[in-house]
Amino acid sequence: MEEVAQRKLLSGLSHGAIFFSSMIVSVGIPIAILFVSNDPVVKENAKESLNFHINLFIYGIIFGLLVLIGIGIPLLLILWIISFIMPVIAILHVLDEPNMVYRYPFIFRLV
Repeated sequence: MEEVAQRKLLSGLSHGAIFFSSMIVSVGIPIAILFVSNDPVVKENAKESLNFHINLFIYGIIFGLLVLIGIGIPLLLILWIISFIMPVIAILHVLDEPNMVYRYPFIFRLV
């Protein structure tokens, strides 16, 4: 039973790290969990969280550049909403089904 509770905690923490204000902290938590944990489900959730962070960063740069031509502001607003809603869905999923890895839709998996 303790293993499931630890899996829920670490998986939820890796997906919820995006809500910390510092970019270094929000990316550092999943990286630390990836290296510290021996649980394969927790490691996959940490990798998925890192991929989501990387994708948000790349999309933020692209949409920020699109502000210069006038279409980036609505895209940045949509990105901000997605960056809030998707981790909440991921946290709820890993708490409900701790033995399954949550996969974010429509992201590139670089890690």
